[in-house]
Amino acid sequence: MIGFRNASKDRSRSRVRRLAGVGVVLPLAVGALVAGSAGTSVASPGTGPTAVVSMGDSYISGEGGRWKGNSLTNTGNRTGTDRAWVSGSTYDPTKVYGTTSDGCHRSDSAEVRSAGSVADVAVNLACSGATSENVFRASNGGVPFKGEAPQADQLAAVAAANNVKVIALSIGGNDLGFADIIKDCALDFVLWNSYCYDDQQAGVDQKIDGVMANVGKSVDEIRAVMRAAGYTDSSYRIVLQSYPSPIPRGAENRYTQSDWSRLNTGGCPFWNRDSDWARDSLVPQLANRLKGVAAAKGVQFLDLRDMLQGREVCAKASKLVSTSAPASAKTSEWARWIDSSETQGPVQEDMHPNYFGQLAVGRCLNLALAQPAASASSCKNTPGADQTGMFLTSAP
Repeated sequence: MIGFRNASKDRSRSRVRRLAGVGVVLPLAVGALVAGSAGTSVASPGTGPTAVVSMGDSYISGEGGRWKGNSLTNTGNRTGTDRAWVSGSTYDPTKVYGTTSDGCHRSDSAEVRSAGSVADVAVNLACSGATSENVFRASNGGVPFKGEAPQADQLAAVAAANNVKVIALSIGGNDLGFADIIKDCALDFVLWNSYCYDDQQAGVDQKIDGVMANVGKSVDEIRAVMRAAGYTDSSYRIVLQSYPSPIPRGAENRYTQSDWSRLNTGGCPFWNRDSDWARDSLVPQLANRLKGVAAAKGVQFLDLRDMLQGREVCAKASKLVSTSAPASAKTSEWARWIDSSETQGPVQEDMHPNYFGQLAVGRCLNLALAQPAASASSCKNTPGADQTGMFLTSAP
């Protein structure tokens, strides 16, 4: 336990609502964001427009893509960071996310859209808040969200209308309760003056075997849909990816933990010890287990654990956007902060790769597709470079 700090309880409570919202799981939407025209005629494998498809949760749907770095300015275009700004105090999130009433937040900068010319058509079936059961076919335990069929059932239609070459999958984080872990650790910093890592680690250890079983079933469900559509397993590839850490290690945080700057200025309200646990234990544990699933299922693995290194929220190597430090993929943070002011966009965007981060992940996918179909690679950034500096190494 940590000794009680003489901070204002009222100030702390004013931020509880925002922090509590970080863990909200959002429903699937009606209709997926599609780049390009899939056409109306039914295609068989090897014919029709080639397609790359993304499936899964918020880390691949494009959640947070509205933002080009983080700024303390709460009006106008937020020092150039808010891509949804129209004029004055008017904002239109549909400029980034398309239809926003569904909550899927399939952004125009999402990984499948930022990967470059890897296929004729990019189809984003992923949705913020999705769990594995939202990927499964309805006939095998899949659960729809708000009128939209499970993602595997949607894939069947995509596979029939296109020549699918790549399916990128990000799933498991919501099954594990990743967002709730972030929320609880933040609240331990703001309200309870205690660490979260020990209790949270016990919960992760209890859940993770079941989570990985569901991730494996998600791959099986995708395979089943593709086989039913006439595809052979070798005619396309599945890329299963892991998650990056949106917060840095304690020693790499530019704000001290002894005052409120991590909350009020940086938007990263976490103790050093909890930050180290998340960066060096939780994220690697999840990545290593996902790598094991990929190997067992014979699919490609894309390790993103180090993708945001030095670009995390509050990282010393990056800066907040200001009039003297304009938004830039070379200097700004690549992840969305926790907006303690509660004035910049919805809570669900917090702690996700932002516009710059999504361009980087798209580059990672592009690089991965040049590797063998059953390979395992780790994607990393080059300090001081934009997304063109992403490179691959062998996965740990």
